[in-house]
Amino acid sequence: MSQAGISRMKAPLVPLGTLIGLEIRKETVEKPLIKYGNAALAKKGEDYFLVKLDCERVPGDPSSSFSVFAIFDGHNGISAAIFAKENLLNNVVNAIPNGCTRDKWLQALPRALVAGFVKTDIEFQQKGETSGTTVTFVVIDGWTITVASVGDSRCILETQGGVVSLLTVDHRLEENVEERERVTASGGEVGRLNVFGGNEVGPLRCWPGGLCLSRSIGDTDVGEFIVPIPHVKQVKLSSAGGRLIIASDGIWDALSSEQASKACRGLPAELAAKLVVKEALRSRGLKDDTTCLVVDITPSDYPALPPTPRRKQNKLTSLIFGKKLHKSINQSNNKLSAVGAVEELFEEGSAMLAER
Repeated sequence: MSQAGISRMKAPLVPLGTLIGLEIRKETVEKPLIKYGNAALAKKGEDYFLVKLDCERVPGDPSSSFSVFAIFDGHNGISAAIFAKENLLNNVVNAIPNGCTRDKWLQALPRALVAGFVKTDIEFQQKGETSGTTVTFVVIDGWTITVASVGDSRCILETQGGVVSLLTVDHRLEENVEERERVTASGGEVGRLNVFGGNEVGPLRCWPGGLCLSRSIGDTDVGEFIVPIPHVKQVKLSSAGGRLIIASDGIWDALSSEQASKACRGLPAELAAKLVVKEALRSRGLKDDTTCLVVDITPSDYPALPPTPRRKQNKLTSLIFGKKLHKSINQSNNKLSAVGAVEELFEEGSAMLAER
C-alpha cells in the first residue's frame, strides 16, 4: 500500500453522534420551523385567504417544499377574490422553467409572480365579471421570503429586537403620490366623490369606476390604468427568524404596523392572529372585513419570537434592514452581521411591464 493510502487510513475518525448532530443542525438552518395562525371577522364577506404548507418545487420531492400564504380582499363582489385564490399559485409556478436549482428557482420567482398576477387578471377578465380583489401573496422557501402585492392589504416583518419592516407598498390613491401621477398620466382622473352642492367627500378615487386603489386583479370596468402588476420584494432572514403579519385593510385602517406587532409580540402565532383582530376591533369597530395571518419562521429550538425588552434602538435599527438591492440571489453571498438581520435580495415596484 502506498504512503498516501496509509495516511488516509490514519485520518481521525469522527464519532457517529457528532456527524448526526451536524446534519441535524444543518437541516435546522436550511429548513426553519413554520407555524401560523389565522383569524377573521366578516362585515361584507369578501375576504379570502390561502395557506399551503406542502408546495413542492420538484413534484414528488418533499425536500423541495415551500409554503404559500395569501390574502385576497374582494370588492364589488367575491368572484375575483375566489378566482385569484384558486388560480394564482398555479399561474406563478407555471411561469418558472422546469428543472431549476433552488437558487435559480428563487431568482426566477419575482418575475414569475408578475407573470402570474397578469395571467390571472387576463383570465378573470375574460369571464366578463366586474368585481376586483387586492392580493398579498407570500412565498416562503427556507429563510427566503418573497412577497407580491396589489392593493392595500399589507405584509409586515418583525425580526429579533422588535424591528418592524414593511414588505409591501400600499396602492391606495389617497396615500400614494406616484400612483396618482401614473393614473392621471395614463388618462384616468383622480378625485373625491361629489355630492349634492359640489362638496367632495371620501377618499381619492379613480374615475371612471370610483375605485380608491390603483392596482388590483379584476375590475374590468374601471379602465386600463388600474393594473394587476404587483410590487415584489424578496428578503432573506438570518437563522434567528422572524414573524410575518399579513392582513387585509380592515386591520391596517385601525392599526399601524408597529401597533399590530406590539399587540401580539411574544405570543404563539395562533393566539397572535386573534389578538391582532381583537385589537383592530377594539380600536375601530367592525367597519370592514378583517382578516389576519400570523406566520412565525423560526429555528426549531424555539418556536416563537420572545417578548422584546423596552429599550431605545439606535445603530442596530439602521443595520437591520440595510438597502442591499440584488437582482440575483447568486450575487448575495454575504453573511448577515447581526441577530435578526434581514438581507434584501430584490425589490421592484414599477407598474410598467416593460420595466419588469
